[in-house]
Amino acid sequence: MIRDGTDLAGYARFDIGVDGALEAELVVHPSFRRRGFGTALLGRLLELAGSRPLDIWAHGDLPGSAELLAPHGFERARVLLQMRRDLAGVDPDPRPSLPDDVRVLPFRPGRDETAWLRVNARAFAAHREQGSWTAEDILVREAEPWFDPAGFLLAWRGDPDDGGDLLGSHWTKVHPPGDGADEPIGEVYVLGVDPDAQGLRLGRALTDLGLAHLRGRELKQVLLYVDEDNTAAVRLYEGRGFARFSVDVSWRRTPR
Repeated sequence: MIRDGTDLAGYARFDIGVDGALEAELVVHPSFRRRGFGTALLGRLLELAGSRPLDIWAHGDLPGSAELLAPHGFERARVLLQMRRDLAGVDPDPRPSLPDDVRVLPFRPGRDETAWLRVNARAFAAHREQGSWTAEDILVREAEPWFDPAGFLLAWRGDPDDGGDLLGSHWTKVHPPGDGADEPIGEVYVLGVDPDAQGLRLGRALTDLGLAHLRGRELKQVLLYVDEDNTAAVRLYEGRGFARFSVDVSWRRTPR
């Protein structure tokens, strides 16, 4: 934290990422911007990072972020979109066309974790955070008060208890009031399809079924996060009525 007298002017926080890089956020109150506080916080983060890469999230793609970070060797590394849509126009009873041997069933805690982790790793092989989830990661989320297996939909080919294959899933989430909106809001939390199941239109089917579930919870809106360069996913979501709501940018500095 950094202060101007007794007033809190800003703060920075960091975690250690999966590749050993520091992942940080830096915030300065609007009343104290352009007075050197951001530069001071950035300097401290650079000291802590040392020879390790440093990622800093800028919430909103604002010119001030580039002015602060680019002179210190940071480059835009990732652009994360938040997209939203109203749920009022969602079909409450979608009946997507699925192959005859494919069924969509709710997640079963204690039984489906291994299959889901395998498909998640394959679906997000290029995503360093999501693709590296472990059994502990999923169990932590199962213990959260928002976890609802009825909103965690799995597409199976064959019998899941007798050699069936998991092809994809749509894990939804409900945020309480104040966490993203004044009212409760749904989220497309994790949507993934096994690469070997591409072409079956499972992404569309699972999206529609998950949105119907959230509408059934009497929610008014749903949000999701997606990387801007994941053009196939962005196109899918735009085709399901989502529009861009906000943009966050991750800036990375890799010491030479």
